[in-house]
Amino acid sequence: MNEITNKRTSIWDYANPTRFLRLADKLIPWLGGLTAFCFAFGLYLGFSAPEDYQQGSTVLIMFIHVPATWTAMMCYGIMTMAAIGTLVWRHPLADISLRAAAPIGAAFTFLGLFTGSLWGKPMWGTYWVWDARLTSFLVLLIIYLGIIALAKAIEEPTVAARSLAIVTLVGSINIPIIKFSVDWWNTLHQPASVSRLAKPAMDVVFLYPLLLMAIAYSLLFLTLHLMNMRNEILKRRIRTMKMGAARQAERT
Repeated sequence: MNEITNKRTSIWDYANPTRFLRLADKLIPWLGGLTAFCFAFGLYLGFSAPEDYQQGSTVLIMFIHVPATWTAMMCYGIMTMAAIGTLVWRHPLADISLRAAAPIGAAFTFLGLFTGSLWGKPMWGTYWVWDARLTSFLVLLIIYLGIIALAKAIEEPTVAARSLAIVTLVGSINIPIIKFSVDWWNTLHQPASVSRLAKPAMDVVFLYPLLLMAIAYSLLFLTLHLMNMRNEILKRRIRTMKMGAARQAERT
């Protein structure tokens, strides 16, 4: 019985980079296929929805814009947990997860800003206003870009990991500002239409495609995150091998 128990693999065993790589290689193809299916079905439902009585056909941008903004903030939340894992528990994959998520989060944030500006032109008459929600979301993009630049600027892994974790934790203050900006200030954005604590104010013909697209975006993030983490692990191994070869050459 003890032998069987000892052979069981817990989730913490995948903190080992080698085991994580094996798990990632198995999951990525399945996640990629599921992501493609959810996107195809979600876009079909979304673009089959009727025109909104106020916004007309421009409401279709919602199925691209809203999930992008949700995913951008979710990504930063994952980076914040990774930062805590780096500083508190020094988890071997925490810094790798943080680095791998940053460019993905930046891409989703840019997509949210870009599609939001396209949506804002017919609704507000302009592509950009210094609205509290828009401004705080732009700050999120700047934070993402700053983290990416910092990761490239510091070569020493330990110093870089600690610096990235601290900057990420400081930047996490912006997430609740984005979330509650429409409640704290008089903004052009409407309050949340989808809430876990109340009945959604959105019609089901728009709600179901929106939720399905949110799942598709989340799966896309997970797929890309695993791929980036795998690449980061392999890159570090190559760096270690090169350094070992250089030291060996110096001795000879």
